[in-house]
Amino acid sequence: MRTFIHLTLSILFIIISNVCNAQFAGIVGTVGTTAMYKDSSAFVNWATQCTVKRGLQNIANTAGGYATTGADTNAIGKAGTNGVVSLGDRGEALLRFQYPITNAEGYDFAVFENAFTDKFLELAVVEVSSDGVNFVRFSATSNTPTSTQIGAFDTLGDATLLNNLAGKYRGQYGTPFDLQELQGSALLDITHITHIKIIDVVGSINPMYATYDSNNNPINDPYPTAFASSGFDLDAVGVINQNIVGINELKNTSAIHIYPNPSTNQINVDGAYLPIKELVLLTLNGNELLRTTSTNIDIHTINQGVYLLKIISTDGNYTIRKVVKN
Repeated sequence: MRTFIHLTLSILFIIISNVCNAQFAGIVGTVGTTAMYKDSSAFVNWATQCTVKRGLQNIANTAGGYATTGADTNAIGKAGTNGVVSLGDRGEALLRFQYPITNAEGYDFAVFENAFTDKFLELAVVEVSSDGVNFVRFSATSNTPTSTQIGAFDTLGDATLLNNLAGKYRGQYGTPFDLQELQGSALLDITHITHIKIIDVVGSINPMYATYDSNNNPINDPYPTAFASSGFDLDAVGVINQNIVGINELKNTSAIHIYPNPSTNQINVDGAYLPIKELVLLTLNGNELLRTTSTNIDIHTINQGVYLLKIISTDGNYTIRKVVKN
């Protein structure tokens, strides 16, 4: 009798654990899936520029070289039309758009990978920026078990264990993202996203190489994939909501010089030929502390710490930089 009770409780525990973990949308075609087909009328635009920083084919073997499949331009335009570019282990793709992406009702953009099945998935984390300098990452979750490494040709398993990870769905179907989730970030204007960064997940569960989710769990996906198409294979990024009013990003932020930084009394901004309208000093939570129409700002009265300096040009464009008060 005790054995029966123990066995029953064990089965019940497994069922409850699976239900608790399987908390996210399922694969293409299942009830509640968030997968977006490439031909959906929801897409109003696609990435127009892409710059890739390749990762190694196997992050644990530097002699093995870098991923080589595809080119930066393969990630431009509609999904399923231009091929893919492989990022390699921890490789990155930085994408830009004709118009800024904006937060509106529902999902705002989607990322496409070229997985051949619903279960062999290569994943990536996603970050966004309003100025091309400061990036904020979507909170990602992977509840895939990490007791055993998923091998190079093994299936990942259950999509309901994954959230906010690009590559969750098979090829031709995008993983959507909602900018509303990033509301309140001092580094972002979620109505004006100019850059999206896709960063390959190193699927290794070895702490030396692992990519961790927002719960500090290693993200387990096929590893090692030591071949030319290593890592996340970026197909496209589709825009669902865009802001066509205007581009508010400063175009030549590399020409802006902030000094001294750190500083004790005053911070100066030299924008070379950039006409500066205002400087606004913010806390990391986005609360305004100081504002001036000068090219320098007096900080001697504020407490020591890290702050944000919003630099606004005369044409209304802006960028945000971190500054330190000693």
